[in-house]
Amino acid sequence: MKNDWRLWAALCLGLFAGLGIYTFQYAAGFSYFRTDARACLNCHIMGPQFDAWQKASHHTAASCVDCHLPQTFPAKYIAKSDNGYRHSKGFTFQDFHEPIVISPRGAAVLQENCVRCHAAMVHDLKPLKNKDETFRCVHCHSSVGHGERMGMGRYEPNQIQEVNEK
Repeated sequence: MKNDWRLWAALCLGLFAGLGIYTFQYAAGFSYFRTDARACLNCHIMGPQFDAWQKASHHTAASCVDCHLPQTFPAKYIAKSDNGYRHSKGFTFQDFHEPIVISPRGAAVLQENCVRCHAAMVHDLKPLKNKDETFRCVHCHSSVGHGERMGMGRYEPNQIQEVNEK
């Protein structure tokens, strides 16, 4: 009778560990420790982003990790952990935004990586006068990473006219 709680604790711990190992294996968890862009395809909804990246101008020069993660060791794995948690939660509970949009933190990392890779070209650019205002490289160069936008986020001719009339 005294050791019954130990048996139950061991069973619960074993069940929890087994479920975690199975889930990690099923989700191809080890693929996220590498830099192969195909790991992004583990989430079936990332297919259009992957296909667009393959057709975009940077596909031979940069992979997903080069643009979307910090480059320093601790920051990269902290971001991977944070993104992994948020993405797995979102996909498991189906509560992610559609179409997929980059988070503010992700946009900041993307901007840092653009400037880092293209430092020789952009070192003379002046920062904006208002520090709260942010001008991102992708504002003008939106097709670089994932190709031309198809409808979402791009002004169509009639939308430009409506904006100008307001």
